[in-house]
Amino acid sequence: MKDTLFVNIGRLAGILPQGIRKLCGKDMDTVRSLDNAYLLVRGGKIASFGKMEDVPSVSSDVFIEDLSGKMLMPAFCDAHTHIVYAGDRQQEFVDKINGLSYEEIAKRGGGILNSADLLHSTSEDSLYGQASQRLEEMISKGTLTMEIKSGYGLRTEDELKMLRVIRRLKENYPVTIKATFLGAHAVGREYTGRQEEYVDLVCNEMIPAVAAEKLADFVDVFCDEGFFTVEQTDRILKTGVRYGMRPKIHANELAVSGGVQVGVKYNAVSVDHLERTTDVEMEVLKNSDTMPLMLPGASFFLGMPYGRAKDYVAAGLPVALASDCNPGSSPSCDMRFVMALGCIKMRLTPEQSFNACTINAACAMGCEDVAGSITVGKKAGFIATKKVMDLGFIPYFHQTPFIDRVLF
Repeated sequence: MKDTLFVNIGRLAGILPQGIRKLCGKDMDTVRSLDNAYLLVRGGKIASFGKMEDVPSVSSDVFIEDLSGKMLMPAFCDAHTHIVYAGDRQQEFVDKINGLSYEEIAKRGGGILNSADLLHSTSEDSLYGQASQRLEEMISKGTLTMEIKSGYGLRTEDELKMLRVIRRLKENYPVTIKATFLGAHAVGREYTGRQEEYVDLVCNEMIPAVAAEKLADFVDVFCDEGFFTVEQTDRILKTGVRYGMRPKIHANELAVSGGVQVGVKYNAVSVDHLERTTDVEMEVLKNSDTMPLMLPGASFFLGMPYGRAKDYVAAGLPVALASDCNPGSSPSCDMRFVMALGCIKMRLTPEQSFNACTINAACAMGCEDVAGSITVGKKAGFIATKKVMDLGFIPYFHQTPFIDRVLF
């Protein structure tokens, strides 16, 4: 964004002082705002903001934009996505309608393995073209900071292909993207019945190859019933840490798996899903710097339980929300809908859900220093709404268009 002075902002929402990394417990109840405000962007960062009566004088090279009473808020942050994939899995959508569960589809060789088969026969350029369209949709819906995973390769070269596509997205779009290596998303077809050998492949070949090209910020494992055990997860995370990748982890989507505990052991930036957790997991997380990250889009699409977000907040913990955008269990990248599900299905207040989709989501991918709030020094990336509104409008009228422009 070029140097710009935004004036006549009806409401500037999502203000936080410098140094706040995340919001926990009761602190999630409040979203600070300022009415009749200005905001100055210099060098692509927030330089200052305040009341219109204190608007600064600027030189002629600064563009002045009158927001005419609209609300300005930080762009959404999406800390868990799988937008690099080939084609779709519409047939599985019909299978689910006809009564098959996610686990049943996976057991008969579908799900992630179907995506891996299709990705294997898709060129990098085609994969990049498809992912670009999804990324542009995310941007149009107000998300400017996102994490993107591999995990539909399940072969070394195909995992690298996915991560190279993510690198190209980073290079070609002026948004903030974090890349996650998820070779342990499922066991590749060639290794059916030989899971330990597949874990050997992930640790001894995939992770070193990913590190050699510096393709991933994080390492991830699907630690859950029918996928990877706690012991296998421990080994993969330990290897990833040795190669400079901080853990994130899929945990407790299908069962209480022990994934939260192993994630905390390795100081995971986040533990994701948490549809099925107990008070034990909450106690473990209280003594950590790991962000609980819940994915209500998957609960909605698969008809699974929703994470106990309200209980986590009541226990003094932070909560982040993300889309889990992927072709099998959450085919939507709309963080506004995620915010609405946080309120409608998880019983979060609009303020709590907003904070879960902005500052806490930024923290869940290590981006809290550049995104997630209106804070001096952070990267300029905003949603200008169609009119001044309360935050409650966004999840309440959850299908009514509210974005006037995405500014970055």
